[in-house]
Amino acid sequence: MSDTPKIRIRESLTRNESVPQKDILDIASGLFKKNHSQSDHVDSITSKPVFTAVPAVGYTLQSKLVATLSGNVVFHFNPTANLSTITASAAYTQRRQFTLPIESNIWTKENKFNLVGDFRYYKYPQSTFGLGSSSEVKNENQMSFSFFRFYEMIQKKIAGNFFAGAGYIFDYHWNIYEKGTKSGIVSDYKKYGTASHTRSAGITFNALYDIRDNPINPARGFYTNIQYRHNYIAFGSTSSWQSIVIDVRKYIPFPGASENVLALWSYNWLVLKGKPPYLDLPSNGWDSYSSTGRGYIQGRFRGAQMVYAETEYRFKITRNGLLGGVLFANAETFSAEPGTPLETIQTGFGPGLRIKLNKVSKTNISIDYAFGAHGSNGLFINIGELF
Repeated sequence: MSDTPKIRIRESLTRNESVPQKDILDIASGLFKKNHSQSDHVDSITSKPVFTAVPAVGYTLQSKLVATLSGNVVFHFNPTANLSTITASAAYTQRRQFTLPIESNIWTKENKFNLVGDFRYYKYPQSTFGLGSSSEVKNENQMSFSFFRFYEMIQKKIAGNFFAGAGYIFDYHWNIYEKGTKSGIVSDYKKYGTASHTRSAGITFNALYDIRDNPINPARGFYTNIQYRHNYIAFGSTSSWQSIVIDVRKYIPFPGASENVLALWSYNWLVLKGKPPYLDLPSNGWDSYSSTGRGYIQGRFRGAQMVYAETEYRFKITRNGLLGGVLFANAETFSAEPGTPLETIQTGFGPGLRIKLNKVSKTNISIDYAFGAHGSNGLFINIGELF
């Protein structure tokens, strides 16, 4: 490609040279009066990895109080390759949840191949609320389970910024337990079909088109990823079923001459055939990025079909880039069991604060307060942008 993300990242770092850009490291150095020259500070991303890590204490609807250690690594595997990223976090919550997700996106020489990995281990008490986006809070069903995920996909460059490939996927839930609904009615989980453990295993076919200037915090560009999944009993899957995820994003500088960004996102997660295990059904907050559905507790809505859209306006608060803000709104609708129609559209919205954690990789600490329907609201904290 004649205009790779690496080149555009360097341009974005120097576009505002009259105002030196700042991040938390700069502020900490100033507070502790540590002497360092500009030459000591990395100002571009090369084959040498740039690490970002931060411990934090927060609060979310899903976890209540949570202690986390999150970070990412960004680097160029080869001078001719796109920016590669590895993100990871470990968290323990007031609800005795433990999570350890690790996600990787590695580009090889001349972007001939893209390797995408998603590995997770969760020990996870979590409530569900039934199927469909018309489900009611009063039907909360307290559940708990352990969860392991292994996804690894390889995509080959076909032409320009278009890639296609395949991979292996494996989701395993065990020690599944339900306490039952608070209202006393039979839970949708029990109606759907209970099991102490489930496996979904098979192959995935993927198509990717990506012209974003930065995969961590895009300022412009377009992204589309389509993933078709086929689970086979012969591979160890509890049931045979098929699904597709269509993920589309657009980033527009707005106004055109500014560094503010209008970000648009469409995420559609659809079961095409078969009956997935209950915990593998599409659900808000259970997408690959754990990002959908700000304004609602993770897993608040679940069903065979998920249609989701979100828009976010990102703007600078300080000229040095240390502080920024966002305004966002989303809408989602779910069907219930396979073969049923989409139900009520549920919406969420809110403001957010961005604190520059690393000015080279453009990694932010994202702090959002979101509001949903029927009094749902809460604080959402993340390392990096949600999409």
